[in-house]
Amino acid sequence: MILALIVFAAGVLTILSPCILPVLPFVFTRADRKFSTNGLPMLIGMAITFAGVATLAAVGGAWVVRFNQFGRAFALVLLAAFAATLLSRRLADALARPFVALGNRLIQAEGEPSRQDGIVTSLLLGVATGLLWAPCAGPILGLLLTGAALSGPTPRTTLLLLAYAAGAAASLAVAMLAGGRLVAALKRSLGAGEWVRRALGVAVLAAVAGIALGWDGSVLTRLSQGSTDRLEQTLLSYEGRGGAPATAPSGAPAAQPVSDRGTPMPSLAGATGWLNSPPLTRESLRGKVVLVDFWTYSCINCLRALPYVKRWYAMYKDHGLVVIGVHAPEFAFERDPENVRRAVGELGITYPVAIDDDYAIWRGFSNQYWPAHYFIDASGDIRAHHFGEGDYEGSERIIRDLLTQAGYKDLPPSGSAPAAAGVEAAPDLEHVSSAETYLGYRRADGFRSPGGFADDRPKSYALPSSLELNEWGLLGRWTDDPEKAVLDAAPGKIEFRFLARDLHLVLGPGGDQPVRFRVRLDGLPPGANHGVDTDAEGNGVIREQRLYQLIRQTSPVAPHTFSIEFLDSGVQAYSFTFG
Repeated sequence: MILALIVFAAGVLTILSPCILPVLPFVFTRADRKFSTNGLPMLIGMAITFAGVATLAAVGGAWVVRFNQFGRAFALVLLAAFAATLLSRRLADALARPFVALGNRLIQAEGEPSRQDGIVTSLLLGVATGLLWAPCAGPILGLLLTGAALSGPTPRTTLLLLAYAAGAAASLAVAMLAGGRLVAALKRSLGAGEWVRRALGVAVLAAVAGIALGWDGSVLTRLSQGSTDRLEQTLLSYEGRGGAPATAPSGAPAAQPVSDRGTPMPSLAGATGWLNSPPLTRESLRGKVVLVDFWTYSCINCLRALPYVKRWYAMYKDHGLVVIGVHAPEFAFERDPENVRRAVGELGITYPVAIDDDYAIWRGFSNQYWPAHYFIDASGDIRAHHFGEGDYEGSERIIRDLLTQAGYKDLPPSGSAPAAAGVEAAPDLEHVSSAETYLGYRRADGFRSPGGFADDRPKSYALPSSLELNEWGLLGRWTDDPEKAVLDAAPGKIEFRFLARDLHLVLGPGGDQPVRFRVRLDGLPPGANHGVDTDAEGNGVIREQRLYQLIRQTSPVAPHTFSIEFLDSGVQAYSFTFG
C-alpha cells in the first residue's frame, strides 16, 4: 500500500516534468468544456493507454516497440487532424459529425439522453495523447513497464500502474480545471474565444511537429534527466535498485566461496539494448558458466577491474565461459547508447554487453555496487559473487571450479596478472587518502567556495583563501545542478587538495565543440606527474563525456593542491576519483 501511494505521488509529480509539455496543449483544448463529458473521458483514455502499453510490455516482448511506433504515428495523424479542427470551425464540424453521431448512438443505446460534448472524441484524444506520453513519462513508468515485462501482468503490477495513472490523471485534472477558468476568463474579458481556439490549434500543431521530429524523446527527456525529473528519481529510490548504488571500495573482501547450492539467475529481459551479441536469455545460457559483470564506463573501479574480466573471457570463452557486461549508468550521459557503444569499442570489450538503463537487471540481482561480479553455474544458479576490485585470483578460481563441475576439461593454466596501463592500471592503495567526490550539489562533500552552492542557478564563485585535505572550490561563473557543475562563461577553474598517486575527473563538453584545459600541481605544470589525458605542461582537450586521468604522481606521493582551468565554456564536471 505504501509503495502504491509513492507511485501515485510520482504520477502527480509528472505535472512538473518537461515531458508533460507536449501533452498540455491537448489537455487545455478540453478545458473550457464540461469536465464530466470532455476532460474526464480524455483522462480515462490516457489511463487506458498506460494500462494497454504495460500489458503489451508484459506479454508481447520486442513487438511492443513496433506497435508503439505505429501507435505514435497514428496518434500524430489523429492529433494533427484535431489541431486542424481548432483552426477551422467548418472542418471541425465536418470531422466531428461522425464521432458525435457514434457517441450519440452509444449513449442512446444505454438509455441516456443525447449529448453534443464529444465523449467518444475526448476518449479517443485521451488514447492518442497517452500513446505520445507513454515513452516519455519518466523513470517511474519505465520501472513499472520493466516490472510488467519481467513478471507478467501480476496484480501488483496492475495496482502500481493504476496508481501511477491515477496520480497523473489527478494532476492533469487540476491543470484542466484551472485551464478552464483561464480560457473562460479570456473569453469573457477579451471576447477572443475564436482566437483562443485558433491559438490552441497552433500550439497543438507545434507540439505534433516537435514530437514527429523526436523532440519529446530527446530534448525533453534530457531536460527531464537534468532538472525536474529528480523529484521522480527520489521517489524511484524508494522502489529500489536493491539499495542505493555505490562504488565498491578498492581492496574489497575476498570473493565469496562457491556455495553448494545457489539461487536462480535473474532474468536478462529488462535490458534496453545489447552490444556485441543478440539478446541473451537464461534459457540460452544453460550448460555454460556465466560471469555477470556490473559496470559503468566512467567508473574508475570498473575500469581497473576490466583487464582481468577481458583476460578471463579470452582464456575461457572456448572452454564454456560466457561473460556478460551489464552496463548500469551512474550519470545521465551514460544512458546514451552511442556513448556506451563508443566506450565499449575504445576499451576493447568484445564480449556481450547488456545496456541496463532502467536498472531492471540490477534490481533482479539485488545489486548495490560497481563493479560487481556474479558467478553462475551451468544449471543457471548463482553460486558466488564478488564486489569491488581485488582478489582476482579468487575470482578466477571460482570460474575454473564451475567450469570443472560443468564437465569442461583441458582448461588452460591460470594466467598471470594482465599488463594494464593508463586508467586501467592497479591503484596505489597505500597512499590513497582522498575519496570519490561529486561536484553536483546532491552528493557534494568538502565544497568550500564562499556562500556555498546556488542550486540550479548561475553564480560567480570564488576560491577559498586556503584548502585543507579533500576540500575543493570553484572559480568563475558556474551553474551547479544535482549531478554536475557546468561552466557558463570561460575561463573557469576547479581546485582540489588531495593525497593519492592518481587523480581522475569525469568531464564532458557541453556540446559538439571541444573544451581546452590546463592543469597545475601547486601552481606549476605537472611535468612527469601528468596523466594520460594531459601533457607535461598540463594541457589537454575534452572531446567526449568520460573519465579523464589528469595526474599520475611519480614517487614520492605527497599531498598537492590540484587545479584545472577551462579555457572554453560549457564544460560539465561530474566527479573526482583517485587511485
